[in-house]
Formats: sequence, C-alpha cells, structure tokens
Amino acid sequence: MQELLIEARGPALWLTINRPALRNAFNEQVVGLIATGIRQAQSSPEIRAIVLTGAGDRAFCAGGDLSATATDAPFTVDPAHPRNFVIALFKLMEDCELPIIARVNGHALAGGLGLMCACDLVIAADHATFGVPEARVGLFPMMIMPYLLRIIPLRRLMHMCMTGHPVAAAEALSLGLINEAVPTAELDSRVHHLIDAIVHASPTAQRLGKHGLHAMRDMTIRQAWEFAELMLPMMASTQDAREGFAAFREKRAPIWTGQ
Repeated sequence: MQELLIEARGPALWLTINRPALRNAFNEQVVGLIATGIRQAQSSPEIRAIVLTGAGDRAFCAGGDLSATATDAPFTVDPAHPRNFVIALFKLMEDCELPIIARVNGHALAGGLGLMCACDLVIAADHATFGVPEARVGLFPMMIMPYLLRIIPLRRLMHMCMTGHPVAAAEALSLGLINEAVPTAELDSRVHHLIDAIVHASPTAQRLGKHGLHAMRDMTIRQAWEFAELMLPMMASTQDAREGFAAFREKRAPIWTGQ
C-alpha cells in the first residue's frame, strides 16, 4: 500500500497520508514522500497550490508513529547527527513558493497539529479536534512549538500543553488556528472554492507575498518597514503587476504569467 498518495487535480497537487489504520501517523518515510510531493509541485508550472490531507474521515494526522522503534523510547536519536527529518520538512514548507492548504478531515494531534500549522491555510471538518497530548506520554511538543507560539494565544497554548486536552473545531476557529470549520460533506467543495480563489490571483504576488509575510514575522517593526520599502517597488515592476493594473483599467480578467 502506498503510504502517501500524490495526485494532480487540476491546478492543485493533492498529498494524502494513506495510513488510516494508524490514524495517518507519519514516519520518516512518509515525511520524505511529502517533501518529494512538495518539490514535484514546485517544479510543475501548471500547479498553483498544494493540498495536504489524510485518508478517511477519522484523522488528518495523529503525529509521529510511536510504534516505529523497537525500544521503549518513541523515537531514536543519534547525538552525532541531531537534525530531525520533521524540522527539515517544516523548513521546506516554509520556503515553498506555492500556497499549502491543509484539508483537515479529522483529528490533528501532536506532530499532526504541527504539520497542519506549517500549512498556509486550513479548512477543517467540524468534527475534528486539535491537541498536543505529548505530556501524557512524558514528552512536550517542542518541535512544533515555534508554530504554536505564532498562532495560539499563550494562556490557551499553556493549558493545551500542560493538560493534553484537545480543542474542538469551533474553538480552533475562534483561536485563529483554522480558517474554516465545515460539515464533512462540504469539506471538498470548500477546498476547491479556496483553490479557485487562489488560481484567480497573481502567482507572482502570492509567491513574493508569502516570502515577505514569513520574513516580516521574525522582524522588529522597524526592520519590517525597511523590508516593505524595498519589496513593494520590486513587486510593482513585475509582469504580473503591470498586467493586473492594465486589466483593471481595461475592465477585463488578467492573464497571469507568473513573472
């Protein structure tokens, strides 16, 4: 059985973790396949977005596969090579020039929540729950903490981490953890609606905008102003910007080149 399904559906490349019996928990092989899919999408000019999801309707991703090692520890560590494959995937997702949409078909827990947070946009089924239960098995969500700190208010995040209690989709929406919570029957239609909206906008603006947003997030406000003063004139000189303004003046739909 293929553990990750990679399928082009129109302008989007869908990456589906196909381990429903394990609630779509990931291991190093699955993470490597996700990375391969992201690189494939970026090398395909016709692809405008990536959709990351899980098989079935129980779980988006339950985190790391804790049965992956033969010891009592949930994973092995080589102190001479401490780099982690999950962090390598997060870096790749951060640098990805395409919008990445999480289609959350079920529970997003532990590293699965981090995988969701690494995506740019999130459409979730309203039965999904979101949590970090690591403290209940003697761990703490360290590797996904940089994302959690940027998205979840500190007091609520502390409660989630200390108790392991999950939050429901309605609260996740109010926290800004997800963009939409919809009935399962509407999940695919809302994802396709989002993809359509992405396709109608400039790929150049999206690419440079995503780069700028991620860069500014780690800057002081004065550094961000300096960055913006350099970025905006550069964006205005692109072919897409000229085409966008021309289409606006001529009251027609723009024809994007991605340049």
